[in-house]
Amino acid sequence: MKKVLVAGATGYLGKYVVQTLKQQGYWVRALVRNQKKLSQTGKFGEPAVAGLVDDVFVGEITRPETLKGALDDIDWVFSSVGITRQKDGLSFWEVDYQANKNLLELAKQASIEKFVFVSVFQGEALAKKIAVAHAREAFVKELKQSGIAYSIVRPSGYYSDMSEFMTMAAQGRVFLVGNGSGIINPIHGADLAEVCVQAFQEDVPEVDAGGQEVFSYQRIGEMAFDVLDSKPRFMKIPVWATKVLIALIKPFNKQQADLFKFFITAANNTDIAPKHGRHNLRQYFLDFALQKDSQESGVGSS
Repeated sequence: MKKVLVAGATGYLGKYVVQTLKQQGYWVRALVRNQKKLSQTGKFGEPAVAGLVDDVFVGEITRPETLKGALDDIDWVFSSVGITRQKDGLSFWEVDYQANKNLLELAKQASIEKFVFVSVFQGEALAKKIAVAHAREAFVKELKQSGIAYSIVRPSGYYSDMSEFMTMAAQGRVFLVGNGSGIINPIHGADLAEVCVQAFQEDVPEVDAGGQEVFSYQRIGEMAFDVLDSKPRFMKIPVWATKVLIALIKPFNKQQADLFKFFITAANNTDIAPKHGRHNLRQYFLDFALQKDSQESGVGSS
């Protein structure tokens, strides 16, 4: 039985990866900053996994001195560590690149058999113009040169990201870039976790992964309004205006501007990732709305 370290085990994807690994009979050690989060059901529906993991190692991947012993007796390493909505003052380079490199250096010392890392769909092209993609792809290059067997998983977009449409619809208006005709086939965390675990089991260096359904961003917004049984209202922002907005934000918050640029670029996407999984977005929206209602009424799980 392989022993797997999961870095990012309290995140949206990380929790599903822990769950999938355990369902398939693997021994799992979770590398976390905050152990309490393992016991919490995530706001996007991801499961509590404290009762699933075999071991917990508390450390900060950005501080290698706190990781001594994290890879003892470990065969495989999984990492989805990266900045999404973090607000701890760290840069993309410090987290998406350097933190993962800290883990990779330990993996080389420990003679780890395989390392699976989650980057982004079309990451190499995006790295030329977006800082977060540049940092992640810089780590991908390090991993490829490490001598460790590896697999790079490249999701097209998470269902958790799509929940932003539900939030906007609940507030009465969905904002779209351009005419909303950009397309995406986002993937549920549970489906992506299966892709990630399969990447350990197969000799495939890179895997692009999207969900079974393809949507325009306009259609995703319409679905969100429909689930909430409210009248669709959209505000379509011209692409030129988003560029002006990015330029205004950048002097004050370069990192936020880059994240905004990343999402705007995705909103103009016309490429689809290979289809995986079985979940559907409408049901996810229905579950998300129900969970949010339960949380607001104080009837959520802890």
